[in-house]
Amino acid sequence: MDIISKIKSNPKLKKMVLYAISPPMRPKPRWWVRVFVNPFFHKRGKHSLIRKPSRMDLFPFHRFELGKYSTIETFATVNNGAGDVIIGDNVRVGIGSVIIGPVIMKNGSALGQHVFVGGFNHGYADASKNSRNQPLNINPVIIEEEALIGANSVVLAGVTIGIRTQIGAGSVVTKSIPPYCMAAGNPCRVIKRFNFETQQWERID
Repeated sequence: MDIISKIKSNPKLKKMVLYAISPPMRPKPRWWVRVFVNPFFHKRGKHSLIRKPSRMDLFPFHRFELGKYSTIETFATVNNGAGDVIIGDNVRVGIGSVIIGPVIMKNGSALGQHVFVGGFNHGYADASKNSRNQPLNINPVIIEEEALIGANSVVLAGVTIGIRTQIGAGSVVTKSIPPYCMAAGNPCRVIKRFNFETQQWERID
């Protein structure tokens, strides 16, 4: 049994380790984790950029990867406490956007300004407890290659957005959207699809 498995299987040891990594009720890694631990666990690609000020709440027990030539703009928040955050090459995360893992953004994809993407929901099955004290319902978000999410949009857990799909500004994406589509609204729905035979974007009735 490796050391991580031993920690997970021992409740007291797990509690001690979590306390050392992050203050109770404060989901942010301690300074020594950010400075001395995370660089050995997380990957940054060549010419990647995280503009300051941004809030990078990154923990060593889940992956964080930022691909080459990718940029996280100012005032963005990235949190991998609930699951991996994998950002590919040539990706842009817009000003003020929030990514809470598990989330995968593939090469060439982008978020506009103030977009929220979250890969979990708080559990609420037990009505006698506050939802924040219940297990998370984790369901990753996948944003495929060259998909673009417009400003002020929300992408909910479990959604996959297809290759080169365009999501209009202010959309609330509750279900997966196919590739090569334009979609918008609350809830978000497909309004156009690219026809490879005619080489035209065609409206969906």
